[in-house]
Amino acid sequence: MQSSKQLKPPVTETYDSLLAPGQSLNSVTTKISDLILFPVLKTPVGWIVGFVAAGLLLMLYLYSLAALFTYGIGIWGINIPVAWGFDIINFVWWIGIGHAGTLISAILLLFRQDWRTSINRAAEAMTIFAVACAGIYPLIHTGRPWLDYWFLPYPSTLGMWPQFRSPLEWDVFAISTYATVSVLFWFVGLVPDLATLRDRSTSPIAKKLYGLFALGWRGAAKHWQRYEVASLLLAGLSTPLVLSVHSIISFDFAVAQLPGWHVTVFPPYFVAGAVYCGFAMVIVLMIPIRKWFGLEGLITMKHFDVMSKVMLASGMIVTYGYFGEIFYAWYSSSIYEYYLIVNRFTGPYAWSYWALILFNVLIPQALWSKKLRQNLPVLFFVSIAINIGMWFERWVIIVMSLHRDFLPSSWAAYTPTFYDWSTFIGSFGLFFVLFLLFIRFIPMIAIFEVRDLVHKTTAHPAKHEESNHTGA
Repeated sequence: MQSSKQLKPPVTETYDSLLAPGQSLNSVTTKISDLILFPVLKTPVGWIVGFVAAGLLLMLYLYSLAALFTYGIGIWGINIPVAWGFDIINFVWWIGIGHAGTLISAILLLFRQDWRTSINRAAEAMTIFAVACAGIYPLIHTGRPWLDYWFLPYPSTLGMWPQFRSPLEWDVFAISTYATVSVLFWFVGLVPDLATLRDRSTSPIAKKLYGLFALGWRGAAKHWQRYEVASLLLAGLSTPLVLSVHSIISFDFAVAQLPGWHVTVFPPYFVAGAVYCGFAMVIVLMIPIRKWFGLEGLITMKHFDVMSKVMLASGMIVTYGYFGEIFYAWYSSSIYEYYLIVNRFTGPYAWSYWALILFNVLIPQALWSKKLRQNLPVLFFVSIAINIGMWFERWVIIVMSLHRDFLPSSWAAYTPTFYDWSTFIGSFGLFFVLFLLFIRFIPMIAIFEVRDLVHKTTAHPAKHEESNHTGA
């Protein structure tokens, strides 16, 4: 007699399909839900090691925040004129990371792109956790986080109303709005899958918890109709947020008169950069998750190929922005703008600018090759390089513009301290603890959407395959 392991259809690497051969409605539901309902049997060693490492980083993060609240922001390396340092660099970087999730979920939903189905849930969760990491930085940057409620326009007898002309105030409203809509959109998409876990769970406690958050979902036609309306409304709200939130973040710099900041190209430049590093982070997360949990049949090479193309396109826009900055400095005939470019090329922080060019411009050119786009180790390396490069971009924009401005007498060097680094590195602990808990307690792939994809591929395989090629 053959073993049950031998009876399972082999999972093959598919390069032109969104699902591996042999997928059925039952196999999709069982595969995804069992990862949640039977964690003892389905927890891979990689997840355990990653969670322990993330927990240690989270402890470092909490220690760094405790030291900051005790001693003040003097423990950071900021000075005059570099009053913005690691805190704002990392704030902008984390906000950028969160853009791919909303793009995959909202914009691609409106355009009916089926390749989003296996990755949208994890990308949405990544968005929420990245925004949580980003939102902490403006709060602690004030040096008095216990007074951050002053940012809100609450009825106050003190008359301490928010200054709405302040970029810091714009950040508060941009982040809170983006986080609220992202959480709502994520939760609405979870409701049908939470009902599936409620019905399949054998634990009374799990049944009650999943049933509570499933909001009485029974799969009735009225429920699906309201779900579709809610999803489209939230997608319509989220789509302009993708463009507006990072545009507002870019205004933090563009409204200043500082060389290198006072340019109108920043909004589209920042949005393209956010999509660039956001998709890179999705790939960095999905490659090990796919391997750990055996999801090769649901997350195929087609997904990575299409994400790589989007990443390549947004990367070329970012590269255009880099060359545009050089042109603007020359065309403006401003000695301050011209010196900024010279300082980037040959100044004391020139190494960071050339690292930016290496990681963001040169290495990603490998994505022009289809063979390299479908080589997961290469794709993982390129995605890591892009995330590093986008961090260097924020360093170049902030530090290199501040440390040498108009008057040589006010120039000063900036050196991050231990607490700068520990706060940044520790924030990864917060992000990965939340993300790893998410993939253990909530379906990381939308069960009902993949089931719908299975139905499409089995009912009209030729028509669906044609739409895949045209859509990608």
